[in-house]
Amino acid sequence: MKPAAGEYSPYFDRYISRIETDTVLPVLHEQLTTLKTLFHGLGEARAGFRYAPEKWSVREVVGHLIDTERVFGFRALWIARRADSPLPGFEQDDFVRAAAHDACGVDSLLAEFTSVREGHLHMLQHLPSAAWTRVGTAGGHPLSVRAAAFIMAGHVAHHIAEFHSRYGFAAT
Repeated sequence: MKPAAGEYSPYFDRYISRIETDTVLPVLHEQLTTLKTLFHGLGEARAGFRYAPEKWSVREVVGHLIDTERVFGFRALWIARRADSPLPGFEQDDFVRAAAHDACGVDSLLAEFTSVREGHLHMLQHLPSAAWTRVGTAGGHPLSVRAAAFIMAGHVAHHIAEFHSRYGFAAT
């Protein structure tokens, strides 16, 4: 089931609302194929494209997807395992600046995202059903395991839409 409003910060409605189903695991899996299709034959010159001077390059966006996937996957694990300590916030711009993703090949970045996502899929598939509704604190707000999974899926969906609308990728 989709998470209830009190299971996450209202900021994340923008991602969770992009997922039209109550079953998130198939969406998380399908996004791997969507991204592979989207980036097939992209080339490094195109991977450096920025739609505006201060905006992220395609490579930086893919790196951001990796970082966000890791952060929310860890948050899901932390909360699922009943760790009581609140987790810190996550400043995406600081992460992107520190990562130097533009120095990486886009195919390598996509392979890294795939590896991280596949690991999270295995983790989520093996969680006991009761773990999905556990709520912890991340960035000063409540976060359930299922909300973290829906945010991961919705975040990727958001950036896929951005690749089409802002980066000029052909619709699939």
